[in-house]
Amino acid sequence: MGSITAYETGDGKRYRVRYRDPDHKSREKNGFIRKRDAEDYLAETVVATNRGDYIDPRTAKMTVREVGDEWLANQSHLKPSSYRAIETAWRVHIAPAWGHRRLGEIRHSEIQTWFTTFTANEGKPRSATVVMRAFGVLAGILDVAVLDRRLTSNPARGVKMPRKGKKKRAYLKPRQVELLAKHCGENATLVYLLSYTGLRWGEAVGLRVGTLDMLRRRMQVEENAVIMGKDVFVGTTKSHENRSVPFPKFLSEPLARQCEGKTRTQLVFGKGEIHQRRPGSGKGWFHRAVIAAQAEDRDFPYLTPHDLRHTAASIAIHSGANVKAVQRMLGHASAAMTLDTYADLFEDDLNDVSDRMDAVRAESVVGFSWGKTS
Repeated sequence: MGSITAYETGDGKRYRVRYRDPDHKSREKNGFIRKRDAEDYLAETVVATNRGDYIDPRTAKMTVREVGDEWLANQSHLKPSSYRAIETAWRVHIAPAWGHRRLGEIRHSEIQTWFTTFTANEGKPRSATVVMRAFGVLAGILDVAVLDRRLTSNPARGVKMPRKGKKKRAYLKPRQVELLAKHCGENATLVYLLSYTGLRWGEAVGLRVGTLDMLRRRMQVEENAVIMGKDVFVGTTKSHENRSVPFPKFLSEPLARQCEGKTRTQLVFGKGEIHQRRPGSGKGWFHRAVIAAQAEDRDFPYLTPHDLRHTAASIAIHSGANVKAVQRMLGHASAAMTLDTYADLFEDDLNDVSDRMDAVRAESVVGFSWGKTS
């Protein structure tokens, strides 16, 4: 069980608690002024040991930085862009504020207070994405501390985070895609591909000649090229699964021209093995094309290359494609994800379904007086 003994110090009598941890190693804690406090500590320790909740006080003295550095090192399985995001959140926000803190001293209330202040940012509110990413890093580190039995529970869990508002998506109509492509010059084929297949930029520029099946009009999407600074990281698709994506007939000839003079292993877009870089926001050929299109069409929205993925989803849904087909085309993990992402588009489809069902009923009751409504 344990024992409590008194001993003398220069400041008077103190009490020492001795007990055995779950590994049957002898432990002690000194410095209790009141015997009652020593008894309470011993009782709590015994209960925690029997319940399997015992935490070695020495491990609770570890700092967030000690655990955080180890946690970050174990995130190498993430894709480069995802890793860079959490590494930045750790280095810029979490490590400076929490790195020196001992695990056992952190309280739920102070995490809530810090994130409330962090979100407000002195009158210049940070985006929900930045706040939630920083929270995810701290909570993830403390989760590891719990799993390693350095904490009994995670004080970050239950902290209220700002809600991430849904950004209104820009969808182009087919005629607007034509207008945009007209101003994209030699990049028109790439714009058409993004607008009618829903590929992510990295997937499109990662296509190789051998992945195109011109007879079946299919693309085998196998690679994703992420360009960060001067470096290109080629890996699997976002879902880590290959997929076969159809492309419309009108793209057959432009894609064939794009492949002329190239071997099966060379990139469809780009030069040889050099991937085509994403145009910068606010500059570059895509931005100039959007501005030119807006000059001709006052309803033309401002958008980025990634928004063409949403355009592809919109065109597919309004052409009558079911949610499962759209899911497979876009490479979503589930049909539920597709429905959640494009709920606004399927809402319009529901109205169309109602109108079509009304028309079917009207045709079926022709000549039947009982089928008419007054």
